[in-house]
Amino acid sequence: MVVDGFGDEWTRFDQSELSSEELDRLFGSYFRIFPWEDLPQEASGFDLGCGSGRWAKLVAPRVGKLHLIDPSKAIDVAMANLAGIGNCEFHKAGVDEIPLPDASCDFGYSLGVLHHIPDTEAGIRKCVSKLKQGAPFLIYLYYRFDNRPIWFRAIWMISDQFRRIVSRLPNGLRYLASQVIAAFIYYPLAKTAKLLEKLGMRVGLFPLSQYRNSSFYVMRTDALDRFGTRLEKRFTKSEIAKMMIDAGLKDIRFGDEIFWTAVGTKA
Repeated sequence: MVVDGFGDEWTRFDQSELSSEELDRLFGSYFRIFPWEDLPQEASGFDLGCGSGRWAKLVAPRVGKLHLIDPSKAIDVAMANLAGIGNCEFHKAGVDEIPLPDASCDFGYSLGVLHHIPDTEAGIRKCVSKLKQGAPFLIYLYYRFDNRPIWFRAIWMISDQFRRIVSRLPNGLRYLASQVIAAFIYYPLAKTAKLLEKLGMRVGLFPLSQYRNSSFYVMRTDALDRFGTRLEKRFTKSEIAKMMIDAGLKDIRFGDEIFWTAVGTKA
């Protein structure tokens, strides 16, 4: 059901309405800590859980070969979005069956994916097993608000009850509910945060302030992603670091824009 849900999401939101400027900004937020300068010439790597291929669109021109991997019908969306980019290969597969030899890749990344599988730590190990020694791996996992106040976590707990209800609806109703949430919760709160910021206020703790500079299209996409997924796991910063180290990564570094984006290199 989780895989089918993501296939439905990326079919509805193939990112064709996302402007190049906004894509560049989002890409920078996730990949700012990625060590591009350490990659070898014509590096070969993978995008695990590629979805629509929005990140791959900007990664592919920087590398020699990029393997896009996704178990859902989103892989067809990615193929259409990246048609004509000759250094991409597409694989309809999940993390348990990554169709690449062990120790064969110069880099890898998986953004917003492994917190949606039953065993996140095992998923990280599977990804790391495909890397060469010294190769970087970039990951983004949902954080457990360990850097947020109690009242912020309480608001999330309330929203999570809605997620549990919405995510179990049929695809059409699930989509409709998420779009109502985007229109009447995401958009008003994000624009309020934007206004308060213009008035000179600090809005880092304001709910959904991270969307204050985002388009409504991004809000609609993320509302479906957030409320439409049945399986969701969250981790503290220390838990993510431990999983990465236990999977065979070293030199773990966290980003300061997206919680929690982290990169490490295979030991």
